[in-house]
Amino acid sequence: MYDETLILDKEIKDSFQVRKITRSVFKNAGMVSVIYNRVLIIHEGNGKIIIDDEQYDITGSEVFVISKGQLFSFSSLTQLSGFEISFGDCFWEKAPSSASNCKLLLFNDAALHQRLPLREKDFYDLNPVCEILLKEYSDADYPNKLDAMAAYLKILMIKLANAMPSFQQGIDDFDNQIYRRFLELVNTHYNQMHDVLYYAQKLSVTPRKLSEISKKKSGKGAKEIIAGQVIAESKRQLQFSAKTVKEIAYDLSFSTPEQFSHFFKKQTNTSPLDYRKIFVNIGR
Repeated sequence: MYDETLILDKEIKDSFQVRKITRSVFKNAGMVSVIYNRVLIIHEGNGKIIIDDEQYDITGSEVFVISKGQLFSFSSLTQLSGFEISFGDCFWEKAPSSASNCKLLLFNDAALHQRLPLREKDFYDLNPVCEILLKEYSDADYPNKLDAMAAYLKILMIKLANAMPSFQQGIDDFDNQIYRRFLELVNTHYNQMHDVLYYAQKLSVTPRKLSEISKKKSGKGAKEIIAGQVIAESKRQLQFSAKTVKEIAYDLSFSTPEQFSHFFKKQTNTSPLDYRKIFVNIGR
């Protein structure tokens, strides 16, 4: 599945880090197993970034969102300028709850919005926030510094969410409201409910209408979005927990471990056990 050397994400102080990248050249050192959510805001660059099984060209004026549990690497001699912001879930808890929907849209199934092209206006809105966040991060510690950085992170998440193509039609658009509510429901119930009908009934639309809206907003149908969330959580548990495949299967409301294994292999082309084996010796 992954031929490159796997590297465990480095631990960062207070589960938060901001780094300015200036014409950095990346050598092909291997795939990084991500334990912190990442935002790469790329001003200019060239090369490729590989996230899980997908490869993206780097052209500049774009954002890449990488969530905990994913794998990423750069092709040899990729060059970037911009910002890299990394944060753990525990740090995000310091951010005001009003921004939770924005993080949900970006990170819960990051594969839906892995690459966000930036309009010129978006770029000029984001850059000052990144600069202020970098200054706060670099300054000497002071009381409530982490809370201040979390507040700036909230602003960044809100601006990123509103830069998403699906949101450029207006926040009050009916389809936007349905899509956002659908993602919120999936985030809350994916470990128990895998059926599109359940979510459609909650939203008072037909399953077909829900899938049409999902396809329009993300390029993926409702069933794919639910499956993506289940797979993302499955990967996180296989990487970062000591739970057995049987325990994970029941946590995610599969009737049997075999049913879970079949689902996982269908989505990823590898079994849960083989996927876990990839990570056993990382960092040892």
